[in-house]
Amino acid sequence: MEPAASVWAAVALLASLSGGCCTDDWELYDPNYQPELPPVLHSSHGSLWPLPKSVVSFPEFYRLSRITFQIVHSPESTASTGCSILDDAFRRYFYYIFGRSAAEESKRPSVDGDHTEPHELRQLQVTITASDPECKQHPHVTSNEAYEITVVQPVATLKSETVWGALRGLETFSQLVYEDQYVTHLINKTNIIDAPRFAHRGVLLDTSRHYLPLQVILDTLDAMSFNKFNVFHWHIVDDPSFPYQSITFPNLSAQGAYHPVTHIYTLKDVLTVIEYARQRGIRVIPEFDTPGHTQSWKGQPNLLTPCYNGEIPSGTFGPINPALNSTYDFMNRLFKEISWVFPDNFIHLGGDEVNFACWKSNPLITEFMRKQGFGNDYRKLESFYIQNVVDIVAANLKGYIVWQEVFDNGVKIKSNTVVEVWMARNMKAELYKVTKAGFTTILAAPWYLDYIGYGQDWQQYYQVEPLHFNGWYFDENVCPSSNLLINYANSSYRKQLL
Repeated sequence: MEPAASVWAAVALLASLSGGCCTDDWELYDPNYQPELPPVLHSSHGSLWPLPKSVVSFPEFYRLSRITFQIVHSPESTASTGCSILDDAFRRYFYYIFGRSAAEESKRPSVDGDHTEPHELRQLQVTITASDPECKQHPHVTSNEAYEITVVQPVATLKSETVWGALRGLETFSQLVYEDQYVTHLINKTNIIDAPRFAHRGVLLDTSRHYLPLQVILDTLDAMSFNKFNVFHWHIVDDPSFPYQSITFPNLSAQGAYHPVTHIYTLKDVLTVIEYARQRGIRVIPEFDTPGHTQSWKGQPNLLTPCYNGEIPSGTFGPINPALNSTYDFMNRLFKEISWVFPDNFIHLGGDEVNFACWKSNPLITEFMRKQGFGNDYRKLESFYIQNVVDIVAANLKGYIVWQEVFDNGVKIKSNTVVEVWMARNMKAELYKVTKAGFTTILAAPWYLDYIGYGQDWQQYYQVEPLHFNGWYFDENVCPSSNLLINYANSSYRKQLL
């Protein structure tokens, strides 16, 4: 899945799509492709990002004062003071809007007779309409992030069903505010109706190859919230290092991390990330990739497969050993812990790039293959392992995501498995096959951001239309893209669509 990946962005689509989403001739990346865009909105104070579904802006504008402006719960809202996720967001966005501008505001020149002082906007009232505003919950794949904003003096309004839409609306409102030459905060009369095109919009960070301090992860979550990303895919362990400090198996990080003290994520660190993300409406999906990509798992005895040169052990180790009952006892205990620590409904199980060479060299594996009737088909051995791990995760009431090789190798996966397509080569055919088979799908291939390029290479990421592919119709009205969870990228911030 990864050529030394560090950061990734992903897009996923779960909501059903009606007919017309599929095309006969397509390329996901086409330098000549021009997506259909709304009319250009000329603005002297910048642009909204990402652009909401509907924006109507008027020349009339209002002044905001740090001294008098407030962000408050409306009397009609089902949320009120004490809903910490909104209380904290109100304070945070007030600071984003005004920063340390109080001193500058007090120095603003007096208005001369030729200048008309604008009307003042005194409040932004936030209304949550659902009986359960979800103040104490974690965001999930079906969270409603739709919102409406009406800016008219003296009171602007932001309406959403739950707190998740309110968070997106607060970000949009903050982007509407601009400063004039006197450092006066202004906002135009505006009407906005918005909802995400995709329910899963995320960023992947690989903290195994490149250990990232906790503050860098938190800063990334802030940047994600500014761009309305809502999934942090935490590729927390891999071959190079195992920085996750397990409560149940502390030797994994003690022997597998770059440094057992300075380069680990403690339980406190992980819970800090999860709560920081929750406050910004961001899900945290951890990835524990097996049976390959596990060279750093050496802290667990008898877990990795010993490789052989002929009849003699070579002293090296390969993927996790799928032939031992102790392997599944270990995985059961580990994923029970992971399921407890990470509240999201999904865990990424990896499953990519499994090198069969070590398994083929091991006489105990060969004997196990014979007893199981697998012959020389090591894909069946991989399938045996994956099916056992999937059952373990399902027993802990979690859903699971796997890389595309699991599907490609014919592993018998359950219908609710999410398959992630990361290979750029033949990705259109892969999407066709996976969605035709009925699986929810994440497309990662077009958004690897760690590829070094020169010039304005960023444009290619915006020339990708996730649904611009030839799909398979389950019936005359529904396109398989209704199962498309699309989008990832490596090494910068890009979006995930769900």
